Amino acid sequence: MNVKIIKPDTTLYEGQATLVQLPGTGGLFEIMENHAPIISSLTEGSIRLLSEGEAEKVYEIKAGVVKGQRNDILILVQ
Repeated sequence: MNVKIIKPDTTLYEGQATLVQLPGTGGLFEIMENHAPIISSLTEGSIRLLSEGEAEKVYEIKAGVVKGQRNDILILVQ
């Protein structure tokens, strides 16, 4: 999947991932390849990215939103 994590002043991550774990307002959830379209609010917590052959990446956030469709995931965070 193509993943972008964007803060108001910078891009935290732009690249490929096989799994994204997010802190939703209803609890943790995961997005994997070919996931159904999704829009969700995010709460304070950690975004975890897994990619084949790479170390896990973790980003701490205060809040945000995620939009995903057709293996393109856009995450806007504070």
